[in-house]
Amino acid sequence: MKRVIAVANQKGGVGKTTTAVNLAASLTATKRRVLLIDLDPQGNATMGCGIDKYSQSRTSCDVLLGDCTAMEALVPVAYGGFMLMPSNQDLTAAEVRLLTMIAGREFKLRNALKLIREDFDVILIDCPPALNMLTLNALVAADSVMVPMQCEYYALEGLSSLVQTIEQIRSSINPDLEIEGLLRTMFDPRNNLANEVSAQLIEHFGDKVFRTIIPRNVRLAEAPSFGKPALFHDKESRGALAYLALAGEMIRRDDTQPATV
Repeated sequence: MKRVIAVANQKGGVGKTTTAVNLAASLTATKRRVLLIDLDPQGNATMGCGIDKYSQSRTSCDVLLGDCTAMEALVPVAYGGFMLMPSNQDLTAAEVRLLTMIAGREFKLRNALKLIREDFDVILIDCPPALNMLTLNALVAADSVMVPMQCEYYALEGLSSLVQTIEQIRSSINPDLEIEGLLRTMFDPRNNLANEVSAQLIEHFGDKVFRTIIPRNVRLAEAPSFGKPALFHDKESRGALAYLALAGEMIRRDDTQPATV
């Protein structure tokens, strides 16, 4: 396993940041070298890792604007053992600056990561809840896209536009971009609609839907307020165990893939 994965969905509140933080911790627990990049101006992933977003001298904003190297912006996460490229509201200004650039604006993150890609087994990018210039940078830099989604009616509609965007980027800028998988989050099996949408996802996307399902879980919701991944807040919780299972599923998928020559 050696790749850059964008955690993306333009719909908000589907568990992108929860997934990015907890998957980073779970993959680190399997002895992988992991980097989490916070590319959302809200800086929720940064705070969820126990890092004060307001006191960072270097952030993903500086990296995108070329004011520092990617390595200079990295900070270690005490609870988790992985590295973080933090973010805060300055990233909004970076997006505005990027929009004024004439050429190469969508390659800023990809170029910045070239120097550190070999230092990590997995690089996870927590994207903002929008298909904007920041998300575009993430999708151009990524090898694959993980799509966390709730099993509800509007989720399917949002998914189709995201898949279209991925197809456009694949055909024009990043031909190697693929869907890592669709992750069902905040799942309640007692909800009939959730079960129906889940069945539709499997029907349309088959093996691209992760078998692991992330349940609705109080410990997962609490963990960010303690600045810890759920694995360090309550390692026996259903949420923490689900993300460990997801990490295991990703590794098994990787092991069964035919080797490329």
